[in-house]
Amino acid sequence: MLKVKSRTFILSIFIIAVVVSVGSVWINAARSAEKEPIKVGILHSLSGTMSISEVAVKDGELLAIEEINARGGVLGRKIAPIIEDGASDWPTFAEKAKKLIMKDKVAVVFGCWTSASRKAVLPVFEKYDHLLFYPVQYEGLEASKNIIYTGATANQQIMPGVTWLLKNGHKKFYLLGSDYVFPRTCNLIVKAQLKAEGGTLVGEEYTPLGHTEYSTVISKIKAAKPDVVFNSLNGDSNVAFFKQLRSAGITAKDIPTMSVSIAEDEIRGIGAENMLDHLAVWNYFMNMETPENKKFVAAYKARYGKDRVTDDPIEANYFGVYLWAKAVEKAGTPDPLKVRAAVRGLKFKAPEGEVTVDPTNNHVWKIVQVGKVKPDGQFDIIWSSGKPVAPDPFPSLVSNKIVLEPGKIVDRKK
Repeated sequence: MLKVKSRTFILSIFIIAVVVSVGSVWINAARSAEKEPIKVGILHSLSGTMSISEVAVKDGELLAIEEINARGGVLGRKIAPIIEDGASDWPTFAEKAKKLIMKDKVAVVFGCWTSASRKAVLPVFEKYDHLLFYPVQYEGLEASKNIIYTGATANQQIMPGVTWLLKNGHKKFYLLGSDYVFPRTCNLIVKAQLKAEGGTLVGEEYTPLGHTEYSTVISKIKAAKPDVVFNSLNGDSNVAFFKQLRSAGITAKDIPTMSVSIAEDEIRGIGAENMLDHLAVWNYFMNMETPENKKFVAAYKARYGKDRVTDDPIEANYFGVYLWAKAVEKAGTPDPLKVRAAVRGLKFKAPEGEVTVDPTNNHVWKIVQVGKVKPDGQFDIIWSSGKPVAPDPFPSLVSNKIVLEPGKIVDRKK
């Protein structure tokens, strides 16, 4: 009898030990899973014509990730970026987006620049109900639940820029853009605005992305005698255009340009001497005097070199990463659907000032500013809206219309 009790006692102790051991393994495994890095995708053109703009945006996103990781990460987990090259090719963007979502299982993607690349990846994010943070100003006429737009809509950049020009005596416009959805749609809005506000269109020209021969275009501009060239060229075509414009003897005193896709980083490639006194309209400039911006600029230069500069799209997805991290903390999970709900209405003190994600359309409230290029490649801010402007993806000029295909607006009623 004693032996039986002894054996039972030993067996019980053994079973308890096994249960404790297995439980410990499970707990440790769960804790380990909790501490696994959160994978995020970064998708930009690191090669091709758009790399002049997008490489630096990638750098801004990585800086934000490094800063957040240095503070302990998100929910106690580090952020692990997975970087893909869209290669300035829209089908490649769609392919890479699918890879990041389906194979790499990222929690979010930060990426794209051109509207063509965004339009290419949008069906992917909608099909898999995932989340993209898009950092660049664009033509509007879109509001997807799967995209957080940290760049400007038309009413936060293009339209205020046109109004400012008209009020300052620039009545005759020549429209120059790259041949894809953003410039063509942008200029449809501009033309409607000119008609409504008393401006005149004296010329309109589009060239393929990567185009480098602008002598014919410049001759047309000279013949049209505009008060301003409203420029929506993208990528390294801007280098060729501005160098050739100066070589033709045309300066900003003769025919000023206002650009919507040239910022401080592009000026490094174009040369400040080729852009002196020309204009740009953005929401952020590097020399803004906010405490957050001074810290951001110092950190960016410390990380990438004293000669590097920040600009609007760099800043937009720099704070976009922080907005995402704040939403993850609020949601208690990196799950894209829960983060998408949590980010709506969030506020963040960005380098450009406090930004707010509009809960009705996933766009950000932003101030608007006009800058003039200085000899050092920075901008002299000559006008500001003073306070954030509410995003309106469907401005009243085209509120009853919709884009069905690149560069074509038709009435909703038809």
